[in-house]
Amino acid sequence: MSSDEHVKSTLRKTPVSQNGRTVNYNSQKDPHRKIKLGIWTFFLLLVFEGGLRKWVLPGLATPLLVVRDPIVIWILILAYRQGVIVMNKYVAGMVFIGVISFFAAVLSGHGNFYVAIFGARILLFHFPLIFVIGRVFTWQDVIKMGQFSLWLTLPMAILIAIQFYSPQSAFVNRGVGGDEAGAGFTGALDYFRPPGTFSFTNGTSLFFGFVTCFIIYFWLNRKLMNQIVLIAATAGLLAAIPLSISRGLLFQVVLTVLFAVLATFRKPEYIGRMLLAIMGAVVVFVALSNTSFFQTATGAFSNRFETANEVEGGLEGTLLDRYLGGLVGAINSSSTQPFFGYGIGIGTNVGSMLLGGEVTFLIAEGEWGRLIGETGIVMGLGIIFIRLGLSYRIAMNSYKQLAKNNLLTWMLLPFCLTNLPQGQWAQPTSLGFSVLIAGLIIASFNVKSRKQALKALLIVKVPK
Repeated sequence: MSSDEHVKSTLRKTPVSQNGRTVNYNSQKDPHRKIKLGIWTFFLLLVFEGGLRKWVLPGLATPLLVVRDPIVIWILILAYRQGVIVMNKYVAGMVFIGVISFFAAVLSGHGNFYVAIFGARILLFHFPLIFVIGRVFTWQDVIKMGQFSLWLTLPMAILIAIQFYSPQSAFVNRGVGGDEAGAGFTGALDYFRPPGTFSFTNGTSLFFGFVTCFIIYFWLNRKLMNQIVLIAATAGLLAAIPLSISRGLLFQVVLTVLFAVLATFRKPEYIGRMLLAIMGAVVVFVALSNTSFFQTATGAFSNRFETANEVEGGLEGTLLDRYLGGLVGAINSSSTQPFFGYGIGIGTNVGSMLLGGEVTFLIAEGEWGRLIGETGIVMGLGIIFIRLGLSYRIAMNSYKQLAKNNLLTWMLLPFCLTNLPQGQWAQPTSLGFSVLIAGLIIASFNVKSRKQALKALLIVKVPK
């Protein structure tokens, strides 16, 4: 049986015949089934946690903020019991800094135990989860999560469209805890940035940035995805760009497209597929452009883009200052800060609420500035260098996998590079997507060639 037939059979979830044997590839019990169930639960809560806090259980909005934390701890415990816990130099460094920072915060920093543990949990629990996902998930698990994400894309786009055109007092726009003031954030032309199912609007940009990687990948490997769903997801993504009023999402989509173009230079066989993907996107875009709702959203997005560029100084202010400005400013001001910083967790919204009674930036808005302000110049730079080092290692391995026809790793890379090194981990949604994409891209390294990648969709091997 050819690889393509294996793929089709696996997607249909039916038994296949090979060498006279009929084998049901879904009957084998996965030894890591419970861990994988925990990872899927983590993903679902990442996407729908905001909806629980806004619409379903608003009275439990505060405890639901950390609803994924027990799941993460449970996954780590299972991974330890099954011997798949990973203790490499990245994890060891983060755990060491996390422990030292926790005691420093309690003894010489802000002195609040709960704020310290909230900040330290990022390094002690969430960061190690990256490598557990990479260890137990397989290439086909990553594909399945991508397929599921595409099924969510059009409904999510419809939701943010309803939020975009509804007043902030509408039920669909209610904020965390059922706040009737609304969850939208200031956008342009009296329209607000919609949060979708998330507690804050950054979740919308992160979700659609995440699915962009898979949408383009499936356009280049169309046999792995239902074509109607792929076209619908593409329409949802194109509609979400103006509806989100997010320049960050636009930059993420453009960056991912550029990575796809680079892949065609490295592997010319992708050129035809890339042209087909572009043609499909153009057709969908033209169809959307003829609708009034899309034209209105595009007008608001264009106004937001122009206004923000005037304030922040165009591309340089949007990208360079956001990415490096926080680090430079933090280093310059570190001489006036305590050696161990003001205490881990103080730069988070939870920290500011518990310590100051209101949500504000007590340290810095930028991620690298927050890290140095919380943990001091030495440990803050240590965290930054660990994140940069891991990002570099992932990027190099992704390029090597591209040379071996494993396009999946390469297409996940742009979203990883915009979140793993510089993502705002003080915000739970941003932290969740950073951990998820880093784990998935490591998991996608498990194949050495396109042929093996296609065969990897099989759960068990057929004996000769």
